[in-house]
Amino acid sequence: MSLPIYLIGARGCGKTTVGHALALALGYAFCDTDHALQQASGQTVADIVAREGWPGFRLRETASLKAVTAPSTVIATGGGMVLSEENRQFMREHGQVIYLNADAAVLAARLEAYPEAEQRPTLTGRPIAEEMVEVLAARDSLYRETAHHIINAMHSPDAVVSQILSVLSLARAS
Repeated sequence: MSLPIYLIGARGCGKTTVGHALALALGYAFCDTDHALQQASGQTVADIVAREGWPGFRLRETASLKAVTAPSTVIATGGGMVLSEENRQFMREHGQVIYLNADAAVLAARLEAYPEAEQRPTLTGRPIAEEMVEVLAARDSLYRETAHHIINAMHSPDAVVSQILSVLSLARAS
């Protein structure tokens, strides 16, 4: 399988950490859409949102997704990538989409342990634990609709990678 692999899910689910490890295991390249967007624009996500608002950021995010899509690449997407119907359809048609699913409390704990506030502005202005409950409630159905596979991301990165490799090999066998 040389199709791109898109990792989707909320902030803190491990898309970047798991993505690096999965790419290494598969011998694939790795790309993070937020990082690629920041490199191309020379601005942080927070800067873009401050200047252009979330709609401006979302347009740039779609362009970034398309720019980094390539065979044999693991692509970690921004948590809100699935908000656009165009992005959901693009990912489903161009590769394998894996939803790294985790409970809101786990996500909040990870984000509090490793804050990156300068890169990832709050979506609601509320405490992170409340925000994660709200964000997951709004986006979980979109993640599920987009995903070819749903993986429990509440385990160690190595265990998550093993789960992904297993479902991908089963998908190839059928």
